[in-house]
Amino acid sequence: MILYPAIDLKDGQCVRLLRGDMAAATVFGEDPAAQAAAFCAAGCDWLHLVDLNGAFAGVPVNGKAVEAILARVDIPCQLGGGIRDMATVSFWLDRGLARVILGTAAVENPALVRKAAGTFPGRIAVGIDARGGRVATRGWAETTDVIATDLARRFEDAGVAALIYTDIDRDGAMGGPNIAATVALARAVSIPVIASGGVAAMADLLALRDTGVIAGAISGRALYDGTIDLETALRALRG
Repeated sequence: MILYPAIDLKDGQCVRLLRGDMAAATVFGEDPAAQAAAFCAAGCDWLHLVDLNGAFAGVPVNGKAVEAILARVDIPCQLGGGIRDMATVSFWLDRGLARVILGTAAVENPALVRKAAGTFPGRIAVGIDARGGRVATRGWAETTDVIATDLARRFEDAGVAALIYTDIDRDGAMGGPNIAATVALARAVSIPVIASGGVAAMADLLALRDTGVIAGAISGRALYDGTIDLETALRALRG
């Protein structure tokens, strides 16, 4: 199982939100590129980047910070937040991102997901952010009537590289991931599923790994707070 350290970008800074609330942001660093380099030096295989401002605005906002990260590290990075048209997908993939994540677009413009996945095989992921099992969009500000599993199944044959499932109520709360819901999603589709939200301790990572059906896990606050040591976690997951 791959561990993806998260760098959430708000106003050019590294932050973590509590349950997606932009007003409840904790700043963990003023230099996202330096944070990316530190994660890279610890030995991680991927980075997970989120343009939080972009998710609300519907267009990239923290582009300079993302480009600085890409210039600083040589491991693959995936980015979500404000990517809602082919031009933006192409823009970021051309600048060195390994993968872009389409979240709101997956609900509002599923044809874009299919077109992007066909044009850029293996480089498009779908972000499924759920509150109470229902998908939320536009920076988690709007909750839809779409069931998370139903959305995932819509892209079963689209060729997307991964599904990133976030339980919003767990995100940033350090209360443990929603393993049952993540496993249910992973078993409902053949697309690799990456768990996000609530990972607070090594036990959480090992529990996700031991399900045998989850391809990856994203962790942010636990790495910044030090409740998970990145090098130790990487060794355990690789071992």
